[in-house]
Amino acid sequence: MVTAIVFVKADVARIHEVAETIAAVDGVSEVYSITGDHDLMAMVRVRRNEDLNDIIPGRINKIPGIVGTETHIAFRTYSQHDLEQAFALGLPDAD
Repeated sequence: MVTAIVFVKADVARIHEVAETIAAVDGVSEVYSITGDHDLMAMVRVRRNEDLNDIIPGRINKIPGIVGTETHIAFRTYSQHDLEQAFALGLPDAD
């Protein structure tokens, strides 16, 4: 699984509409409204690097109201959810 983090600058009057449109794109798992230099952050999860080309420049960057994007590719994923599952393997529930 390849994960890309896409930071989006959007037309201020269209942020909500842009976020909803991005969230509807296949391959986009979440869209966050954020503070800082960007307005939105989208998490894109695909099977192959090549699929990112179809989703980011091919679909996301063409959404009306997007001023610009900046994409980062994740090398590895660390998550509390994953750690909890790993430690719980083979152990009965404590409840």
